Amino acid sequence: MGNLYRQLCEYSESDYYGFHMPGHKRNGSMMDEKLPCRIDITEIEGFDDLHHASGILKEAQESAARVYGADETYFMVNGSTVGILSAILGNTKKGDTVLVARNCHKSVYHAIFINELKPVYLYPEFSGELQLNTEISVSAVKTALKEHSDIRAVILVSPTYDGVISDIGQIADVVHEYRIPLIVDQAHGAHLGFHSYFGENANRQGADVVIHSLHKTLPSLTQTALLHMNGPYANRRKVRRYLDMLQSSSPSYVLMASIDGCIRMLEEGAELFDPYVRQLQKFWEKTEELKRLCVIRTEHFDPSKIVISVKDTDITSRELYETLLNRYHLQMEMVSGTYVLAMTSVGDTEEGFDRLWTALTEIDQECDARMSEAENQTDMGTLGRIAPVEQVFTSAEMERILEDAWEGDTQSDSDRVRHLRWEESAGYISTEYAYLYPPGIPILVPGERISEEAVDTMLCYRKLDFHIEGLQKEDYIKVWADG
Repeated sequence: MGNLYRQLCEYSESDYYGFHMPGHKRNGSMMDEKLPCRIDITEIEGFDDLHHASGILKEAQESAARVYGADETYFMVNGSTVGILSAILGNTKKGDTVLVARNCHKSVYHAIFINELKPVYLYPEFSGELQLNTEISVSAVKTALKEHSDIRAVILVSPTYDGVISDIGQIADVVHEYRIPLIVDQAHGAHLGFHSYFGENANRQGADVVIHSLHKTLPSLTQTALLHMNGPYANRRKVRRYLDMLQSSSPSYVLMASIDGCIRMLEEGAELFDPYVRQLQKFWEKTEELKRLCVIRTEHFDPSKIVISVKDTDITSRELYETLLNRYHLQMEMVSGTYVLAMTSVGDTEEGFDRLWTALTEIDQECDARMSEAENQTDMGTLGRIAPVEQVFTSAEMERILEDAWEGDTQSDSDRVRHLRWEESAGYISTEYAYLYPPGIPILVPGERISEEAVDTMLCYRKLDFHIEGLQKEDYIKVWADG
């Protein structure tokens, strides 16, 4: 037995409870526990071929399209990342201009790099009261499309990692006036549309390409996802071609069986979701009793995401996260600037919700007792806001500049690229990505001029013991010094 397998087995038998993906929550009653080895096959006779589906897999994908209200749907076993890459590459040509929400996942930026696209950014609004990035406004989309007549696709994320939902229906109407596709990364919203408590999914709101991660919020194995296409504006042929190119040529039948089983479960609709919704509603009602901790939400929100804010307490989000983990054995999905995120799904149990509520109540009472004597609230300002930055070069242009500089391999060339401490980097052009993972939204993208606010954000995250990923050297950022 390998060490990894042994540790996974030991963890599965412990009392740690997961408020994180995958959505099956290691709840054996939600899935067939005998899934792995005995059904791990390849494209043998009678089992179809995902890349040329004409039998059982074709039928399974058609069932998924019906359930989600899509024109056509494709199984993905490499996660939503391959769907996002395929959707963007399939709907753009080299050098095209695209309208992109700046709070998109890093895979969107990778597609921009691969196809040398020119992004026009839409920044989400920011709630100072909640210290949370909110939605992309319809008016911002309208303005950008009017000002940039060369935009060839619009790319948004809804819901966000934190559960914020944008008005996809109205945005789709605006985008379609320009006869271009709207691509929606709805990886965190695969459960939407199956109960009145949740909003509708993006297929039924007019989006042209929609990507869903089944494994994030539904009972399905990690890496399972769907790509849907609708309407006349998506280049379906090119998207299908990229799916064939980017997905494994040996797709896992274990994962595809998991997708198919999840789709069959979704056909139950309210019967599957009713008990879960009742638990969520009960939990949300009880959160009004908290005195210091606050479970926050925006006006348009996915209530399956439980965002626990520490902004009115004397503890940091990191301290809350570690207390929940070490004292209560509750593993959260994510810790961010001023909050901790618990992801829930139909796989959660009443015991799990009760354990979380007990933990929050006790922690809240401890904070209140301390703060009754000294009102020492945490002040994080605008931490978490996506800092506006100047795009000097696209990421692909930055890469070409670096390649040209290094081609001569001279000291003078290498001097144009420097590693600077974060404190010294404002005003220079970043040659690296900088982001927290999760959620994987870049603070900086190669080719962007580093702003004072971006520096302050990284320094504040470091102070709170967060690790900034994407950088070659810790506490340093590689910059282009000639521009």
